[in-house]
Amino acid sequence: MKRGFYTIMAAQFLSSLADNALLIAAIALLASLGAPDWQTPLLKLFFVVSYVLLAAWVGIFADSMPKGRVMFLTNALKAIGCLLMLFGGHPLLAYAIVGIGAAAYSPAKYGILTELLPPEKLVIANGWIEGLTVGSIILGVVLGGVLIKPEVAGPVLSVFHLDAIGLKSFAEAAIFAITFVYIAASLVNLAIPDTGARYPKQKFDPYDSIRGFLKSCSLLWHDRLGQISLSVTTLFWGAGAVLQFLVLKWCDHALGMDLSQGAIMQAVVSLGIAVGAVLAAARVPLVKSLSVLPMGIVMGALVMFMAFFTKDMAPAGGLHIFGATVSWAAFIAAVGMIAVGVCAGFFVVPMNALLQHRGHVLMSAGRSIAVQNFNENLSILTMLGIYSLLIKLDLSVVTTMFVFGTFVCVSMALVIIKHQRNQKEFDSTHLIGEEKRH
Repeated sequence: MKRGFYTIMAAQFLSSLADNALLIAAIALLASLGAPDWQTPLLKLFFVVSYVLLAAWVGIFADSMPKGRVMFLTNALKAIGCLLMLFGGHPLLAYAIVGIGAAAYSPAKYGILTELLPPEKLVIANGWIEGLTVGSIILGVVLGGVLIKPEVAGPVLSVFHLDAIGLKSFAEAAIFAITFVYIAASLVNLAIPDTGARYPKQKFDPYDSIRGFLKSCSLLWHDRLGQISLSVTTLFWGAGAVLQFLVLKWCDHALGMDLSQGAIMQAVVSLGIAVGAVLAAARVPLVKSLSVLPMGIVMGALVMFMAFFTKDMAPAGGLHIFGATVSWAAFIAAVGMIAVGVCAGFFVVPMNALLQHRGHVLMSAGRSIAVQNFNENLSILTMLGIYSLLIKLDLSVVTTMFVFGTFVCVSMALVIIKHQRNQKEFDSTHLIGEEKRH
């Protein structure tokens, strides 16, 4: 790997670490303000709405200057969103500002990989990036859970005299600390090398931008390889966003865990994704990327199975792990959630790599990632909206989780059937690895 790749990894780690720690802190902030439960999943919805609304322009923005500079500016905007959350802004609105930064950051983060590396290294690079990102998710949710604890947040409030600037809650102390992680990520972005890639200058005017974006969407959805990989990643990120909140509710219902403990179980799922990502990077070359599709069905089936597990089903007592006592219920739940994560990581990393490659071949790096983000986050918005509605209707956690798993299984089966039909009409697998056309 080129030296600049490791700088990109460091920047991505810090940015993702802060994103995930902030989600836990923002949930705690909503709770401290007495917000209703149905607003909690809306945090993620407000975060990702920018990916959809700004999709026609973020790709152009990412291609308009060296991507390291884009990443610096967008992380700085995330820090501003944190400050807004601290000083009077509603958590949902402030998190939406952070989401604008994330939406503009993503095309640069993934687009620079296609500029820096040859196609045959994209699966390996994605495996490392996804593995590191998941590692940052694990540490991020744990960090968020730790920072909201009274024994940690209390000293932060007192040492920095935050009460003097109107910050008094433990959640606000956590957000204050997370702001500095975003600042650190911005500084690392400045060290990312310029790849030298330059694209034709494009206008930001609404009509031409939207028309060009819709043309890019059509191009990728009509590509036989692009449509399959885009379908999978769209499903994965929509389902993953729901699972992020569903795990917290399930931990409360099935295991009697509080928010901090539930955040650790979220991290356990992410650990499984990291393992799956590393396995995919080591074992699945780009030309074999479509062979992992059945793992999506396995993931959905595991979620359906775990929906019915409760602590009453586990043996009494526990076991000692690294000097701590872990109940059998928590251990069995963790093993199940790691398995879910492994399946997810194993099938999404090759799909991401294939999608990036096809997008780079068919159009520019920034525009292809913007199309990917638009579709994936439209899925997140839709699925989170449905999940919020289910909570408002008081649907049980078990029923919601079972329906969620069934949906994943059925959707992945339909994608596999579509791919098989495509292959019967025209075997497009030989196109994997082809060079950019123009």
